[in-house]
Amino acid sequence: MAVFYSWRHVGVCTLLWVVMSAVCVWGRPATFAQDFRVTWSNSHLRQIGRGAITQLTLDRNSGCGFASYKKYLFGRISMKIKLVAGDSAGTVTAFYMNSDTDSVRDELDFEFLGNRTGQPYTVQTNIYVHGQGNREQRVNLWFDPSADFHTYTILWTHRLVVFKVDDVPIRVYKNNEARGIPYPKMQAMGVFSTLWEADDWATRGGLEKIDWSKAPFYAYYKDFDIEGCPVPGPSNCASNPRNWWEGPDYQTLNGIDARKYRWVRVNHMIYDYCQDRSRFPVTPRECHLPA
Repeated sequence: MAVFYSWRHVGVCTLLWVVMSAVCVWGRPATFAQDFRVTWSNSHLRQIGRGAITQLTLDRNSGCGFASYKKYLFGRISMKIKLVAGDSAGTVTAFYMNSDTDSVRDELDFEFLGNRTGQPYTVQTNIYVHGQGNREQRVNLWFDPSADFHTYTILWTHRLVVFKVDDVPIRVYKNNEARGIPYPKMQAMGVFSTLWEADDWATRGGLEKIDWSKAPFYAYYKDFDIEGCPVPGPSNCASNPRNWWEGPDYQTLNGIDARKYRWVRVNHMIYDYCQDRSRFPVTPRECHLPA
């Protein structure tokens, strides 16, 4: 089995309940078998490295994916991923949260867009709120994500959503409901990962197709971490202000993170929907607000 760890609250829930009357959040060590399910193509997903690593495979027959059994409302999720190596054009490796509802779904996406050998890997983030998406941003990663594992994190609080790569913020979406801009806060979301074919759009807008002579393609996952309010679970967990992610240190970027974020936007951002006048002749309202 692939063993994933979440240590921050292990063994402290009872103490918190007694001392602080806090609602216990999910934070025990997890196993793939207990907490995740294969969503499609079981034959293309297997455990390697004595169960420490989950391998996903894409070939001409199929890609594959897995998802958490539970949904969560607010908190932090992260995983370590080693992306498809070599000529990966046309492939997409995804890590995301999804409410698994149809026309009104909420979703927070990491999508890693494959590349031709030697070209930078691009990560696309997107945010769906109440069924409305089209909020893509793309960043070229500043390292080779297929050479080793790197940590990818989604922090989701009442105040903001932050996407991080190795503790470097690459995307911030703030709660601006007071200004009439929707924010995901009502629907719990499950945790999903997939490896699939998307050569109609993934690499250079679909100009670069998958070279199937390089197949099979592999992506690797380990050290999955979920710290949040499980649904179903204690009804007042998500609204508890004592949850660590609702603390003042997590409601805005600190000075160091703000500098890292500016560095990414200046040096590595290659697409921002807010700047795409062909798609949005009228700039979306949230784009007028400070990032």
